[in-house]
Amino acid sequence: MSTSTITLRVSGAQLANNDSATSLLDVLEQHRVPVEYQCRSGYCGACRLRLVKGRVAYRQTPLACVQQDEILPCCCMPVNDIELEL
Repeated sequence: MSTSTITLRVSGAQLANNDSATSLLDVLEQHRVPVEYQCRSGYCGACRLRLVKGRVAYRQTPLACVQQDEILPCCCMPVNDIELEL
């Protein structure tokens, strides 16, 4: 995966993802963006966010149910620039 930009729709903040993190949740935490989570492995769904634009790839198939426009940042990474409803 290459470097991508993560845009937070509510604040308009743009965060750089330089591939040093293992998950989107890690990237958000590196930028001090608070996200609720419990498991970090796609089981509980507590970190569920709405993906407005872009695509993500999962390290493992999440077990928590997600709708078509939702992602679990604990177990995915951006494929390209993304925008989150956050």
